[in-house]
Parts: sequence; C-alpha cells; structure tokens
Amino acid sequence: DIAEKLEFSRSNVSMGLKELQSWRLVRLRHLPGDRREYFEAPGDAWEVFRTLAEERRRREIEPTLSMLRNALLETPTSDDDRFAQERMRGMHDLIDLMMNWFDDVQRLDAQTLAKLMKMGSKVQKLLELAGKVKPSGGS
Repeated sequence: DIAEKLEFSRSNVSMGLKELQSWRLVRLRHLPGDRREYFEAPGDAWEVFRTLAEERRRREIEPTLSMLRNALLETPTSDDDRFAQERMRGMHDLIDLMMNWFDDVQRLDAQTLAKLMKMGSKVQKLLELAGKVKPSGGS
C-alpha cells in the first residue's frame, strides 16, 4: 500500500522502512487475523525529537567519545603528539560536558523543555543576574 501511494518501488519502501525502524522512528504492528504488516510512527513530535537525538548520540557521538578516549590513553612521543592530544582532550571534555547536559535535558518534560528552548539567549541574562556568568559584552 505504501509503495503504491508514494509511487515508489517495493524494495525502496522496504529499505526505507527498515532504516526508519533502525532509528526507532516507526514500529511494526500486526493486527489479529491480518497477515499484512502495519507501521506506526510516534504520534508526539517531542518523542520523535528525543528519539532522533538519542540515535544520533548512539550512532555518532558515543563512537567519537570512545575514539577520543582511546587516543588519550596513548603515550605521546613528540611535541606534535602532545599538542594533538591536548586538542583531543579539549574536544573530549566539551563533548562529555554536552552529553551530561543532554542527559539532564532528556529528563525534562516536553513543556519545560519547550520553555527552556524558547528562552534562548535569555538564559544567559538569567545566569548573569544570578552572578553565575560574566556578561558577554556582545549584546
């Protein structure tokens, strides 16, 4: 049915659905007494957003952190190696900090997360008022 409606080949639709399943963006459903396969997408946009973020983390960020950790375990043998390792340490620490923040954000309910996102750069003003950061001077 999907292939006909979209005017795509069955093989393209099948590959696309498998990819969406691997990203947890569609689920396979079977109805009692019906041999056909039905696919269901999450109904909530926030669930899609969270799933995409988690999958990107699992597929891209975690392997990068693992590679950086392994590189940081190596003993540098030259000044160039030490310089490269310090750069990698900075990247690792920043990504790790970002992932800790991501974990905290993932625990927020959708309404709170939406409010936080709408605040945008106003968060900096709030932190400035609380004395937690210095004014940026740019705005």
